[in-house]
Amino acid sequence: MWIAIIGAVLIGLSLGLLGSGGSILTVPVLIYLVGEPDKVAIAESLGIVAAIAAAGALPYARQRAVDWRSVLFFGVPGIAGTYGGAWLSQYVSGAVQLVLFAAVMLLAAVLMYRHSRPTAAPPLAAAGIQATHAAWKIMLEGIGVGILTGLVGVGGGFLIVPALVLLGGLDMRRAVGTSLVIIALKSVAGYLKYLDVLAASGLSVNWEVVGLFAAVGIAGSFAGNWLGTRIPQNRLQRGFAVFLVGMGLWILYQNIGQLTG
Repeated sequence: MWIAIIGAVLIGLSLGLLGSGGSILTVPVLIYLVGEPDKVAIAESLGIVAAIAAAGALPYARQRAVDWRSVLFFGVPGIAGTYGGAWLSQYVSGAVQLVLFAAVMLLAAVLMYRHSRPTAAPPLAAAGIQATHAAWKIMLEGIGVGILTGLVGVGGGFLIVPALVLLGGLDMRRAVGTSLVIIALKSVAGYLKYLDVLAASGLSVNWEVVGLFAAVGIAGSFAGNWLGTRIPQNRLQRGFAVFLVGMGLWILYQNIGQLTG
């Protein structure tokens, strides 16, 4: 269990530092370290990440590092998409969900590595000017990321942060704070729907696991927020991207045989 608790700390650190990556770690930790069934782990992941992201967003909100316009355009459509993805999950096997999850991890690695360059922010964000264009693009991506959140249990911060930087014109730190608010909203919606999906299958979440991971992860997110002002984020993103490649390939190896068999 101590290894699992360390995993919970890393989940919080990732969300606090990067505004993403927490749910990418949560599902593998719950399945391979705690021993939870795949669908239960995905549901618990959404509850845990919702709590950690909400707590982690508080320091950013106090520092006025949350763009509420982007929360509206990305978060509200994302809630609808997440609810739909959670509903869709009852028609998809756990092995298929984990294979999709591994593919998402590899995509996350590519996006994180590509946007880890210090020059990733557009000129408007670098100048401290808010961009007000491409609202419809942000809304469409919010729906798409929401569906992904509900289906495979990832908060989608690795997609949200680049979208807020490149489409919304936010600097990296404001994008991270905004991402946390959006992740919290979407994860709550997905978690509530999953409670119904699990109940229909005779399953339920382990509230002790959710509470323990949320508490430890929240502490980690505060530490991550503090470290985020002192460590170059481009280096963190590159290192995390390499880790995601290894983890994604391992999950594919563990589950692809169930599909081909």
